[in-house]
Amino acid sequence: MADTSDSSDNSGLTPRADALAERVRQRLDLAGAAFDRRAAASRPKSRRRKTTLPSASTQAGAANPFHARERACLRAVFHELGDAHRGYRARTGQTVTPALRAATTAFKLEPSLLSLVPVAAFLDELGILAW
Repeated sequence: MADTSDSSDNSGLTPRADALAERVRQRLDLAGAAFDRRAAASRPKSRRRKTTLPSASTQAGAANPFHARERACLRAVFHELGDAHRGYRARTGQTVTPALRAATTAFKLEPSLLSLVPVAAFLDELGILAW
């Protein structure tokens, strides 16, 4: 019974975490729109990629374009967060905290919205999350 009461005490943190997750989701939507614009953009013939047979390792990602798009959007937002944190560290002289390093490692191992939110939470706590 004590476990259920403890989880209800954490309900005060849920709206903030939900709000941050929604902000990350909105940023992913913006990255998705940018991805779609790039995919639909016309390129001069000389710059078009040559079509090659995909290797066995890339066939899994190429089999479902939705997953490729989602992964690209997650990576774009992750790199945006990394750029912001590197700028913050350059201004302040701070180092990367072990908890942030663990969160980024978790994202790299399994990229998803759920693993990206803790990374964004660290930057939000530092006040460097622009969105």
